[in-house]
Amino acid sequence: TQVLRKGLQRGVVLSAGSFLVYEAHKLISGFAEVHASFKVEDVIEQADYLYGSGETEKLYRLLVQHKNSDDAELLWRLARSSRDLAQLGSTSAEEKKQLTYDSLEYAKKALEINESNFAAHKWYGICLSDVGDYEGIKTKIGNAIIIKEHFQRAIELNPKDATTIHLIGIWCYSFAEMPWYQRKIAATLFATPPTSTFQEALRYFHMAEEADPNFYSKNLLFLGRTYLKLNNKKMALLWLSKAKEYPAQTEEDKQV
Repeated sequence: TQVLRKGLQRGVVLSAGSFLVYEAHKLISGFAEVHASFKVEDVIEQADYLYGSGETEKLYRLLVQHKNSDDAELLWRLARSSRDLAQLGSTSAEEKKQLTYDSLEYAKKALEINESNFAAHKWYGICLSDVGDYEGIKTKIGNAIIIKEHFQRAIELNPKDATTIHLIGIWCYSFAEMPWYQRKIAATLFATPPTSTFQEALRYFHMAEEADPNFYSKNLLFLGRTYLKLNNKKMALLWLSKAKEYPAQTEEDKQV
């Protein structure tokens, strides 16, 4: 009886010990998961700071370490960062091409992970358009509807995002000024080729400005250019002057 009692007591002790080990494991695992999520948040916070500071190369070096991540927020930022690095004057032609294709892959992966991420749609559309520059005018025009669909989906998910509204304006502007030979290519690719007008483009550029005033030098530039296309020189001068006075922070601002 004493042996049985000791055995039972020992069993209880072992069971309690096993339970405590199990609970400790759960606690540590939970902490690891929370710690991992905090790490992702920390990287995103640091990335957004570097982006706001115009630190293109540092931002890319930070994010490219996470290219195998399964976090859509990290991946679309990496797509944007890769594209921004490709735009730098110091980037060689070969590196620029590689970065352009890489950025499309990162944006595509972000979309596969989270189809409801508006920024993933936006950057997928942008990067797909960039890749078209290497694959010829037929491919670029052929992708046009897909690109616009992703921009429209991004606006559905985030109606206040001024950049995406601006991008649809650029899409409209491009088709409004499309030369005749490109229209012929479009006619061979689509039963009903996509078309647009400068008035439609202007409407989107103004909508973008209303959503976030003075948010982007290129939106100011295209407001001016579109008014020129519409022969309104007074309004063109107003917006081109704003574009000229815009404080240049990025390579694109300098080009504008």
